[in-house]
Amino acid sequence: MAPAVHCIAADWIARDAVEEGNLAMERMLVVVFDSETKAFEATRALQALDEAGFIAVYADGVITRGRDGAITESKTRRGFPQGTMGATAVGSLIGAIGGPVGVAVGAAGGLIVGGLADHTRHRIARDFVDDVKAALRPGRSAMVAEIDEEATLNVDERMEALGGFVFRRAMGDVADDEYDHEIASLRADVAQTKAEHAASHAERRSRLQARLDSLNEKLHGLLDRARARRDEIQRHAAAKVEYLQTQAHAAAEDVKARRADRLASVTRRYDRWFDKQPGHAD
Repeated sequence: MAPAVHCIAADWIARDAVEEGNLAMERMLVVVFDSETKAFEATRALQALDEAGFIAVYADGVITRGRDGAITESKTRRGFPQGTMGATAVGSLIGAIGGPVGVAVGAAGGLIVGGLADHTRHRIARDFVDDVKAALRPGRSAMVAEIDEEATLNVDERMEALGGFVFRRAMGDVADDEYDHEIASLRADVAQTKAEHAASHAERRSRLQARLDSLNEKLHGLLDRARARRDEIQRHAAAKVEYLQTQAHAAAEDVKARRADRLASVTRRYDRWFDKQPGHAD
């Protein structure tokens, strides 16, 4: 009998998906195996589920931790051009798993991005990376993938049959909560410093002006980074929608409906996110 699959799942799910009653969501999936052969089989099983329309696979790769602790990337596949969502998310996660030891890119390499890229870093919790690194002991291999799925059963059953140790984590809500909090805090500091500046004597005003200049510089830098991140998410969303449109158009009749439903769900998810962004209505 196949060993039971162990899953470490996300402890929350995207709010928009719950609101619309559709649990389809983007997830990072890592499945650790005792052999590289099983990890390769896992990528083929994942691709079969994609072709049947049960999930969408945006990118995947196989990595192996050698006896010396170094990680080798031995297989990659992506549905996107280099630098877009699937490539960046999976590559960034592989780079983070490699850690200070680093990653040796194999002949089929090309996904690795050093460390967690900004967009991915905010959407994958550090504890997830740490859990994966702890499980990927020397001599083990893992399949790493970014997928979109409605439920976990289809993937889990196939990974269980292969003896995999499964980690999955929802890619966090695309709202920029962390940036919004930092921006609000800086704006509050700026407002308070301005008020103190107006009520202070000349000597203190000079010191407060220096503080105000520093705060404004930090605020403008943070606003620039937030805009760049939102632009990045928007580009990635467009790439995903285009990819899913191509899939839906080319799908066999028996899977067209599933792929059309996923396309509609992903499109609504990002449309709602875009509508919430500051300045969209201007």
